[in-house]
Amino acid sequence: MISMPYNLTEEQKELVAIAKQIAEEKIKPLREQYDEEQLFPEEIVKILGNSDLYRVFIPEEYDGLGMGVFEMALVTEELSRIDGGIALAYAGSALGAFPIILFGNEQQKKKYLPPIASGEKIAAFALTEPEAGSDAANVKTKAEKKDGYYLLNGTKQWITNGGYAGIYSVFANVDFERGIRGMTAFIVDRDTEGFEIGKKENKLGIRASDTRELIFNNCKVPTENIIGREGMGFRVGVATFDQSRPGVAAQALGIAQGAFEEALKYAHERVQFGKNIYSFQGVSFMIADMAIKIEAARALVYNVAKLVDSGAKRTGGYSAMAKTFASDVAMEVTTNAIQVLGGYGYMKDYPVEKMFRDAKVTQIYEGTNQIQREVIAIHLAKELARIPKK
Repeated sequence: MISMPYNLTEEQKELVAIAKQIAEEKIKPLREQYDEEQLFPEEIVKILGNSDLYRVFIPEEYDGLGMGVFEMALVTEELSRIDGGIALAYAGSALGAFPIILFGNEQQKKKYLPPIASGEKIAAFALTEPEAGSDAANVKTKAEKKDGYYLLNGTKQWITNGGYAGIYSVFANVDFERGIRGMTAFIVDRDTEGFEIGKKENKLGIRASDTRELIFNNCKVPTENIIGREGMGFRVGVATFDQSRPGVAAQALGIAQGAFEEALKYAHERVQFGKNIYSFQGVSFMIADMAIKIEAARALVYNVAKLVDSGAKRTGGYSAMAKTFASDVAMEVTTNAIQVLGGYGYMKDYPVEKMFRDAKVTQIYEGTNQIQREVIAIHLAKELARIPKK
């Protein structure tokens, strides 16, 4: 990887090396096929599990390695450098696990986190609905309380890992009159009565990632599967995104890095007018700008991930900054990588057209970049209000 040194610990360097080896040896030879045929990488998931990479973001007391968002981001970046879609089988499981890690009780953590840590089961995060995208509070899935359980009714859409997860963090409303105070998070097992996997989406990019509709038809969820407490769902969701958005940023960063490396290599190999095209200032300056922006994004992403791991309060604005900046950089870098490769860049024979397609979604999911800027603006206003007036 062509990047600045970041003084990683030996353990962190080992994680990066393991992820790099898996990406280069196991993912790279098959990424075209996975993308073209929209295949979910079940074998890669097994390899990631056997390599203990899912343990990275799980606390030690639940069979994890007790690391954090930063280490999860390092792994996600390295996998995404080769295939951003396959990397989601990993990062998407972290997203699904975070509500349990952050707000689950001891019984829930002991039951659900060890199988995620081992890779035996992957997790999914089910919030988005046809009418609840950027407006996450507009969840229409209903949770009706009964004696000892809740009946969930509604539909979720565009759920990452939706068709292959074994554990789902699902958001529903117990009382629509209470608005966001009625939103509640539940753990739903794959084999729960009344839970059905819906259609698989046919997507522009990240095609190896399984994106599904989830259907709840009188889905019977035990009361003990509430995450936190009733009415706490919106808080659970917001806190989860504060943890997970650096992961999206890392995915974008990895995609950008991969496209940059392809463009740099091609520019040195492609000869026109008797010399390689890197010797032309128009090309070399474009590649230099890619490197500048990738390193700026990496510095922001790494520092935000470390800030989140430190337990600092009010990190939401910074997480939004990392996600926004890194994904905008990914889109710009992949666009320019295609330009460097010219007609070849537009062809599926070279991976940059896939990286371009994969990069786009990082500007959209877990809150569009327009919503992220709104989040950032709100956090800035709140910080200003905390400054003592003279």
